[in-house]
Amino acid sequence: MNYEDTTNYLFNKTANFEQQGTAGYKEGLGTMLAFSEHLEHPHKHFRSIHVAGTNGKGSVCHLVAAMLQVCGYRVGLYTSPHIVDFSERIKVNGIPIQEDYVIDFVEQERSFFEPLNPSFFEITTAMAFKYFQDMNVDIAVIEVGLGGRLDSTNIITPILSVITNISLDHTHLLGSSIERIAVEKAGIIKPDVPVVIGESTQETRQVFAATAQENRSKIVFADDEDCKEITEASLESDGMMHYRHKSMGEFRCELTGEFQPRNMNTALCALHQLADMGYLNDFGQNLDNAFQNVRKMTGLMARWQKVRENPTVICDMGHNSGAWEYLSHQLENIDCHELRIIFGIAEDKDVQSVLEKLPRNATYFFTKSNNKRALSEMSLKSLGDHLGLNSKTYPNVEEAYQAALQGATNEDMIFVGGSAYIVSDFLKAHI
Repeated sequence: MNYEDTTNYLFNKTANFEQQGTAGYKEGLGTMLAFSEHLEHPHKHFRSIHVAGTNGKGSVCHLVAAMLQVCGYRVGLYTSPHIVDFSERIKVNGIPIQEDYVIDFVEQERSFFEPLNPSFFEITTAMAFKYFQDMNVDIAVIEVGLGGRLDSTNIITPILSVITNISLDHTHLLGSSIERIAVEKAGIIKPDVPVVIGESTQETRQVFAATAQENRSKIVFADDEDCKEITEASLESDGMMHYRHKSMGEFRCELTGEFQPRNMNTALCALHQLADMGYLNDFGQNLDNAFQNVRKMTGLMARWQKVRENPTVICDMGHNSGAWEYLSHQLENIDCHELRIIFGIAEDKDVQSVLEKLPRNATYFFTKSNNKRALSEMSLKSLGDHLGLNSKTYPNVEEAYQAALQGATNEDMIFVGGSAYIVSDFLKAHI
């Protein structure tokens, strides 16, 4: 098989939650543990940082990875989903996994794993851990795929765990309450391993504190006043987010979404814990270098990413209600003549809750991604009409984008977002 054949095999011949939804979700760690034993436990050959959460975990992973790279570490980075190509999921110092490695891994290991009927994510996770071992990484930053307790990545024992925040998402799998979802996310807390909680509520704090106590784990709540790293944040004319740190002065970051200060605070709190453990010396002097160049250093895409000007075109993922708490506010306050939003979402999300948060001062171009879980554009329009949203429908992202461009002036703004797969379809054609 060539690379295209191999990735098609992974996407289409295995249980795949990203493509199939609940039907592609495989619960439990048994297969992953068997696969790990077969590979002689590659994750035990490098240190790791484990990051869970409903929103922001991808940004936090990339921010932490960028700082570790600047400080001289060889850094593995495992995230999902990919935006343009499968190889984005597995990187070392920002460089995606080689196509030949993907081909060889599947060809060499499929005789072992096929009888186990593993999921797409189980195979990919095993591949990532073996690749990091073979590439001699010092530290790998590992993003949880779904939940935490039963996620395939949860066979690792990291040096630090991070949980960014909790909101209602994947409730059909993780539970219908904030407390129940928090229990699933808290499953990554390991005995005697420190954990950083980015954002908490009264309900989630109780869950995390109790789990940490059971595991004798130091717990740090990054949103506590005495733990907050950021004293001031503002978007400046140079296109950078400017921050003031309570002890390390001013620095800048190229990630500029309104929600990014919260992610930055979580990342900085995690970095301080790593410094306390002796992994980072004087990282404060590297803040600008790491965070001004985080996209280039780590390959991060689709986080308030500007694709063009005149008119301005921005893309970002907002796949659940929690994300739109911030995105909607930011879009409503954009200084533009007309706001045009290309939007689509997966059918297994809380669509009504997301639509209720969408800005009302926009023209909508409802569409669907090339993904089996995508909600049809006509269903979106029907729901949007009940909420008074001004919309038209298009069968795919490219047609929606061309329609949004038509008649747009240089003073207008076009936003492409919702499902990660909407952004993926868009960026595959426009980067």
